[in-house]
Amino acid sequence: MGKYILVINPGSTSTKIAIFKDEEMIYENKINHPTELIQKYPNIVSQFEFRNDLIKEELKKSNFELTKLDAVCGRGGMLKSLTSGTYLVTDEMIKDLYEAKRGEHASNLGAIIARDIAKDLNIPAFIVDPVAVDEMHDIARISGMKIIERSCIFHALNQKAIARKASKDKEKDYQDLNLIVAHLGGGISVAVHNKGRVIDVNNALDGDGPMSPERSGTVPMGPLYKMCFSGEYTLQDIKRLNYGKGGLVSYLGTNNCAEVVKRIKSGDKYAKMIYDAMIYQIAKEIGACSTVLKGNIDYIVLTGGLAYETYAVEQITDRVSFIADVLVYPGENELLSLAQGALRVLNEEEKAKKY
Repeated sequence: MGKYILVINPGSTSTKIAIFKDEEMIYENKINHPTELIQKYPNIVSQFEFRNDLIKEELKKSNFELTKLDAVCGRGGMLKSLTSGTYLVTDEMIKDLYEAKRGEHASNLGAIIARDIAKDLNIPAFIVDPVAVDEMHDIARISGMKIIERSCIFHALNQKAIARKASKDKEKDYQDLNLIVAHLGGGISVAVHNKGRVIDVNNALDGDGPMSPERSGTVPMGPLYKMCFSGEYTLQDIKRLNYGKGGLVSYLGTNNCAEVVKRIKSGDKYAKMIYDAMIYQIAKEIGACSTVLKGNIDYIVLTGGLAYETYAVEQITDRVSFIADVLVYPGENELLSLAQGALRVLNEEEKAKKY
């Protein structure tokens, strides 16, 4: 008969919603939020009623009878450190999201909106593999400066979903494989998947690992702390140079890789050098990750929006294929990943975890 699941994925200036019957998407909508409107709200959670009302309005227009739903699943946010899995939304989770102790992120609204809709229908609300998933080995947390610990913030939802898909396509169990998965998007996370657990990964949010289309990645500390105390930059300026105005944006004024590739094809040598530098850094991070498991890697998996770019994929593959075969899964498929996580619980393939 099939299970019906509503999934909700809040982004910085949009909210994506979809309804799945099992793994088949039967309705999809992207609700855009003008930047000037979003900026009127003092923080993320204060946008709850605004976004929630819009979602409910769009669902009414869909003519789908919400009483058919078996569950609602939201994108997980900046919660306390968790192991991978599907989590039931609880009062404690909602409290932590409102307090935003781990930080502000649009995905914090996912669980809050999901529970509000689910509560009226008397069905469960879930989140799946939030950005706070943390399975890192203790040795990977050591930074070199005792008062600072390496933290685990990465594209857990897509990383885990694609790792499972790649394993299934190879007719293997995810729990039996060693993978390096590189999510290549606006931010880049390169993770070591050891028998079903991500034991090391760069912090893809704020200054760790390779540069990306809009993030700086790791930069030399000496010049950075001189900038911080020069009086020329505010804390917000430094944050923006790292996140939003870093990477390709810093050098080329755009985070659009397709545009950069066009510039390269038209003979822009500087654009080629910068783009190649990003590719070089991604490959270098993959190489570093291979040492974590002493080279015992079954597959390297490339995913995310940048994996659509043939030039980048070919160049990365050329540098790292000596480590292991490279598999390519372009895009993010976050809506399907959320539905699959809820479906595994509804079908009793796994139990929902408690926060």
